[in-house]
Formats: sequence, C-alpha cells, structure tokens
Amino acid sequence: MRRHLFAVAAMVVTAVLFVVPWWTLLSGGTRWPAPVVIAGTAALAALFVTLPVAMVWGHGRRRADRAAVIGDALLGAVWVLFTWSLLGQLLRVVLFAAGVHDPVRSRIAAVVVLAVTVVLLGWGYREAMRVPRVRRVAVTIPALGRGLEGLRVVVVTDTHFGPLDRRRWSAAVTESVNALDADIVCHVGDIADGEVSLRQAQAAPLARMDARLARVYVTGNHEYFSEAQGWIDYVQGIGWDALHNRHIVVERGGDRLVVAGVDDATAGSSRASGHGADLDAALAGADPSLPVLLLAHQPKQVTQAVAAAVDLQISGHTHGGQIWPFNLLVRLEQPVVHGLSRHGIGTQLYTSRGTGFWGPPFRVFAPSEITVLTLHRTLA
Repeated sequence: MRRHLFAVAAMVVTAVLFVVPWWTLLSGGTRWPAPVVIAGTAALAALFVTLPVAMVWGHGRRRADRAAVIGDALLGAVWVLFTWSLLGQLLRVVLFAAGVHDPVRSRIAAVVVLAVTVVLLGWGYREAMRVPRVRRVAVTIPALGRGLEGLRVVVVTDTHFGPLDRRRWSAAVTESVNALDADIVCHVGDIADGEVSLRQAQAAPLARMDARLARVYVTGNHEYFSEAQGWIDYVQGIGWDALHNRHIVVERGGDRLVVAGVDDATAGSSRASGHGADLDAALAGADPSLPVLLLAHQPKQVTQAVAAAVDLQISGHTHGGQIWPFNLLVRLEQPVVHGLSRHGIGTQLYTSRGTGFWGPPFRVFAPSEITVLTLHRTLA
C-alpha cells in the first residue's frame, strides 16, 4: 500500500511539474498556431513519460547509470522550467497592468520563461561541473590553544560520485585542495551514490589529498543507501581516519584539538549493523578541557553538539539548495542552509554548500565550494 501511495503521489507531483509549464508556454492565452501547440504538447508528454521511467531504471533495482543520467538531467530541467513558469505568471500580471493584451502578453511571458530556463540550465551545468571555488572563512574559538592559532581546516563534502564519470573533476579537486596547505582535511559525507566497486575510480584521487595533521571522514545519508561500512573501509584503506562515532586528537605547537565524528542522522534507522549517530561514544575518553571540532553530515545534528558543548561543528548535506528555490524547502528541515552560524551558548556551525552535486547536474544560485576554515583564538 505504501508503495502504491508513493507511486501515485510521485505521478501527481510529476504531472504538476509538467502541467504548469504547458499552461505557461502553450496555453493560457498564447494562441499559438495549432502545429506549435501540438508539437510542444507532444514534446512535454514524451518528457513526462521519460522522466519516471529513467528514474526507476537509473535509481531502482537495475541501477542503470545511463538511465540515471537522463532521469537526473530531466528532473533538474523540469524543476527549473516549473519554477520560472510560475514566475512567468507574475510577468503576465505586470504586463497586464502595463496594458499589454493577449496573445502578445502571454507570448512574451512564454518566450521569456523559455529563454531564462535555457540560460539557467546552461549556466547551472557549467557551475556544477567546474572545480569549486575556494571559500575562506575565519572562525574564532576562544578555547583554542596558542599553538593552534591559524590552524587551517579544509572542508570537502557531498562529492556524490555517481552515474556521471567525474574522475577528471575528482583529480582536479584534489589538486585544488593540495594547493591550500591544509593542517586538517575533512570529508563530511555523501562521498558517492553507489557501492565502492562502482565508484572507486572516481574516489581514488582522495588518496592523494594532503594534510599535515589529519585527513578525516564521516558518513552521510547517501552512504546508507548503498554500503556505508564499505565506504568506511575504503577510506581507511587509503589512509584517512574514518570517524565512525569516535575521535582523534591532533597536536601542534604543544596544544591539542579533539577532532570527533558521528554517523549521519539516518544511520540508526538504516539496515547497517552497528551504525547510528552517537556523540557520547565519539567523545568518550576525550579531555574535557580541550576544544572540540565535530564532523556531522547534517546541520540539524547541531542540537546534540550544543548539548555536548562542542566548539565547532562542520556539516554539509544541504548543497545550499543546489537549484534555487529549493533552498527554501531545505530550510524547513535544517536549521541552516549554508554558512557560519551560532547555536546555544558557545557552539558554532559551519554548513558547506558542498563540493559536488546530487542527481541533476545543475547548480543554480547555489555555488559549490571547497572551504578553508582558519581557526583563531581571538577575532582575526
């Protein structure tokens, strides 16, 4: 029954995503010649059928990467077209107020919507596929020892190695990270979509990422769609510390910092035996006088971080919304979409927009990033 209800809901949502653009582009007062309406309707109908089929073949039991690429691209394209079709209705209101009558009014709105969609998809694809820009953020941690002043923490997250082969992109990201002279490199989850055997070639450049003191990793929710333990084993095999509800201590200049990590918030409800976010276990045995840097994939895990008096939590997961205005929906589930924020008395949270992308190969008004967090004892 749940599967049937989900299928019905998915079809209803998909229908709405297509009906609104159809109304904006081909109906609603445009009065295009019949051949234009017929051709446009046929094209949208074909896409309406192709999208769910490609998504099922690509992300269902078959796991066909080519189908996944098609389905993901269509999903992103339809979302952008739907969003701007809605905004196109506002343009029609403005034109009506300006005295422009149909069919000119509706045709102007249709052409503008189509043009904006094409431009945003082209630009969004380029943004998604490029090596992320480096974002530099200064973070003040009063408990930081003098020897740790200026510690550089480089954050990579949400690489989502998947159906699109991004081995060259992965290697370029590694080169970019290595140019940043990091003390600690963090990967904060969602390393890939799929098992290690399928995505290992794309993840391989992670072995060459350099850091003076530590390279640390925690699981994201997408690891629990495939094989979380497999990715933990892989990461440890290439020389990283997988912080599976545990911590390590790094030292510089005679001062120490606790670097802890917890499983993703979804781990406990997954089928992965022995997994589940446990901050108490992660901090067990840690010197309570030392500052704590916590890796937790989802920003909402900051609630536990506040209770444990963690100094700084680093998270990903949100992608900054990835395709505007999806960030508004993300905000309904997460306390922060991106950036540095304060929680409780002394806990700070940095939420990265992510280094890669999930699914649709587009980033619209939500640029990817490689982040350099420079830690200071006082305001820099």
